[in-house]
Amino acid sequence: MGRRRSQAVPAARFRRRANRGGALLAVLWLTAALSAIAFSVANTVRAEIDRASTDVDGVRSYYLAAGAIDRTVLYMLWGPNEKNPDGSARFWAQGMPRVYQRFPTGDAIVEIIPATAKMNINRATREELFRLLASIGADPGRANAITEAIIDWRQPAPGLSPLDRQYLSRVPSFRARHASFEEIEEVLLVNGMTPELYYGGYVTDGAGRLIRRSGFRDCADVFGSNLTYDVNAADPALLRSLGIDPGAVEQILAVRQRGPILPNEINHVRSIAGPAAGKLSAGGNSIYSLRATGRVRLQDGRLSDMRRTVSATVKFFGQTVRPPYQVLRWYDYAPTDTVAWQ
Repeated sequence: MGRRRSQAVPAARFRRRANRGGALLAVLWLTAALSAIAFSVANTVRAEIDRASTDVDGVRSYYLAAGAIDRTVLYMLWGPNEKNPDGSARFWAQGMPRVYQRFPTGDAIVEIIPATAKMNINRATREELFRLLASIGADPGRANAITEAIIDWRQPAPGLSPLDRQYLSRVPSFRARHASFEEIEEVLLVNGMTPELYYGGYVTDGAGRLIRRSGFRDCADVFGSNLTYDVNAADPALLRSLGIDPGAVEQILAVRQRGPILPNEINHVRSIAGPAAGKLSAGGNSIYSLRATGRVRLQDGRLSDMRRTVSATVKFFGQTVRPPYQVLRWYDYAPTDTVAWQ
């Protein structure tokens, strides 16, 4: 009897130990699972916090950029009359390519591009369009096809043109307007135009550095000029399309980097331009594109990497007219000029 009891006791103890070991293993597995869940939740929360912070910085940057455009419009209205004691412009003067705006919560850079710095797509001749397209990198065959498509798009037609039949075979289908371009973006629809030619891009030079390649939108617009072009803001590709030698274009760029070229200094630049001298002028007209890029200031004083760029096309009537200006176009999203921040 005593032996049976002695054998039963170790067996019972073994079962209890086995049960405790199984419970401990279950607790360890449960702890590991809960730790994994907690780690995943923590990562998700952190990612959502970072995303929310980025969204907040984006909204703040947007309003910085929009406010910078509003302030720059006022600067341009006040510009001709407000002077510093030394006679220089207090806010803005003709030919200034950009204005730096500083706010308590961040900074913004506003690019000022007069309409006279671009070619008028509705008035440009076949030769002018072809030379411009060749200047931005289109091969002769494509440049000719796009030129003819632009002419067809803006030219009245009593019936379907050959290009209309081609457009109607696309999905979605459409017809050419056969009237003036209302937006420069319409040129993306014409036969032969590609996003690369329209938007531009980057190419590498001999040293492997990235160089900005201008796009069609940088050189043409519905509000552009067809007589003379503002030498302070005209894109290098547009200057080359006018027949100015590439070496002379580089000289002009070097001159205008030192400061705005004033009307009384235009003759010096014209002497560099050669036969195309008559196509150059200094100063804009009444329509300007303002492109503002805003960056929020962080707690340590640095500017955030988040940038928002907005753009507006503004027509100025003068301070004696009410209202003194009108916003013709507004774009909540516009390309960012990263070079200006370097």
